[in-house]
Amino acid sequence: MYKLLDNNYIIIKGEENFDYKEVNTLFTDYFQDYDYILGDYSYGKIRLKGFYDSSNKKAKKLNDIKYLERYIKEYCSIGAKTFLLKKEKNLKNSKNM
Repeated sequence: MYKLLDNNYIIIKGEENFDYKEVNTLFTDYFQDYDYILGDYSYGKIRLKGFYDSSNKKAKKLNDIKYLERYIKEYCSIGAKTFLLKKEKNLKNSKNM
């Protein structure tokens, strides 16, 4: 688990592409509300995008996790390295690197 601001996250996809220090510098309060965070590397820079669980009433087509693959196909560079973080409810045993 990784702590980013006040929440803990687990990597559920693309662990080899995740750089905690880099993500931690970009992570702001804006992302705290989302259930998932997608990171993609395009042109040597990392971009973060928040997604909600489909059951979350805040989910819309552009930020619903069920449309993740579509988002990657339409908005990320072809072949871009990505990772996906999921917010955990349990705040025990966080890993601060």
